Amino acid sequence: MASNVEAPESWYLALLGFAEHFRTSSPPKIRLCVHCLQAVFQFKPPQRVEARTHLQLGSVLYHHTKNSELARSHLEKAIPQFEDVKFEAASLLSELYCQQNLVDSAKPLLRKAIQISQQTPYWHCRLLFQLAQLHTLEKDLVSACDLLGVGAEYARVVGSEYTRALFLLSKGMLLLMERKLGEVHPLLTLCGTIVENWQGNPIQKESLRVFFLVLQVTHYLDAGQVKSVKPCLKQLQQCIQTISTLHDDEILPSNPADLFHWLPKEHMCVLVYLVTVMHSMQAGYLEKAQKYTDKALMQLEKLKMLDSSPILSTFQVILLEHIIMCRLVTGHKATALQEISQVCQLCQQSPRLFTNHAAQLHTLLGLYCISVNCMDNAEAQFTAALRLTTHQELWAFIVTNLASVYIREGNRHQELYSLLERINPDHNFPVSSHCLRAAAFYIRGLLSFFQGRYNEAKRFLRETLKMSNAEDLNRLTACSLVLLGHIFYVLGNHRESNNMVVPAMQLASKIPDMSVQLWSSALLKDLNKALGNTIDAHEAAQMHQNFSQQLLQDHIAACSLPEHNLISWTDGPPPGQFQAQNGPTSSLASLL
Repeated sequence: MASNVEAPESWYLALLGFAEHFRTSSPPKIRLCVHCLQAVFQFKPPQRVEARTHLQLGSVLYHHTKNSELARSHLEKAIPQFEDVKFEAASLLSELYCQQNLVDSAKPLLRKAIQISQQTPYWHCRLLFQLAQLHTLEKDLVSACDLLGVGAEYARVVGSEYTRALFLLSKGMLLLMERKLGEVHPLLTLCGTIVENWQGNPIQKESLRVFFLVLQVTHYLDAGQVKSVKPCLKQLQQCIQTISTLHDDEILPSNPADLFHWLPKEHMCVLVYLVTVMHSMQAGYLEKAQKYTDKALMQLEKLKMLDSSPILSTFQVILLEHIIMCRLVTGHKATALQEISQVCQLCQQSPRLFTNHAAQLHTLLGLYCISVNCMDNAEAQFTAALRLTTHQELWAFIVTNLASVYIREGNRHQELYSLLERINPDHNFPVSSHCLRAAAFYIRGLLSFFQGRYNEAKRFLRETLKMSNAEDLNRLTACSLVLLGHIFYVLGNHRESNNMVVPAMQLASKIPDMSVQLWSSALLKDLNKALGNTIDAHEAAQMHQNFSQQLLQDHIAACSLPEHNLISWTDGPPPGQFQAQNGPTSSLASLL
């Protein structure tokens, strides 16, 4: 009699063992794994075993095959069953619904599972995170924030300060995205206290600190405060060094609500490189930006061999976006163009990535067009980018660059004035970014200079200098100094001009900013000639010649690349193939 009772148990374990063996084979033998699991139903197993088998089949089919209909059918059969099965099945099934664009089926499923899982802390928290993420992907940040608030309160009640901090930090991240800065500050202060007071697994504690500091650093960088951010950034870099020395102890937390982590250690490393690159680029330390980009991209390549997590492609695109801007400044247009093409390829592989980065792509192409003097294309690219963005800082950045295009073209007064009205640094500036407001003063100074209104230009440029010095914005400082130098030269005040151009040249060499070096060397040549310093004038002329040659060669190389045709793409998904160019199509006059 006893052997009959044990029989189902042993056959079940045998089939399960075989299924797992086939699933974990190298390569996995999924068809055989599915056969073993399907065989369980032949034995008319108890209900709990049947429910778990439906869940296992659904999971294997969802993760390893394209047969989503069969996966869905098994998961739907597992839902009405036992608690440990039903929450996992609901979580997986809602993922599958989202993949099939059935978001409206996923939401009620998750809501119902959240409602009935309050006695199971792990699943309750996990389902709340999942529904909040779903709302975030749909850009419904208000609902997502509400859910994260509910999660934080629930975690507090079940005694998990660690997961409470994760919920609150996630909410802080969304509030930053929504620009609700009044709510962000008290929330980050509370998070800081919780994180410092929490005594638990050192890796979990440090990862909470990384999350907290990443939010603080990005908040400063969004506000264009490159100098003020330095202490936070330093703490973040120390924190990631601490984490890399800690061993992942597989000690399971005693509270099931603590069974979460924010990001794997390796992903956190890449993220810290990424915010360091963002800082270096904004501050104008472009060689440092290059160094950290190289490190981060190497690490990403290694990670992508083993990990298909979509966040890695997002990191890669953001890194490339920053390094492309650096290349355009340092006079490496051909490389920048190839990297823009790389971003296009990454976006082709993921529609969501393209939706989130299309405006940035057109903005980068607009900046590239300015660098090769294709002003009509630059205007078309910036106009396309403005159509696609709802992000205020990006909008202000694009408008500032488009205004510079209109100023150079010299015949677009109506359009220019309507743009400048929208980014007036003296009155109702649309964003809180220190850096963008300083740039808006520079654009006003540039316009006044071209109109011959030199005193007005000096006022605007001194304002830029005051702001850029306060936050170490090296590129804006260099540009303002050289333009002021140009104004004093035109006014015949050679000594004052020299006082501006020499530090501009030093700073431009340190960045290095190729166009400011070209401009400064031309001015130094004329200045020294006017002052009768023949040797210095000759030296400056030689420098100017060298910069011109480098820029010209790079210009020809860039315009000859097949990717140069991207400048005419202004609509729809990025083109896959490029026709080769016969030669440069844009004017070289502006460079010489």
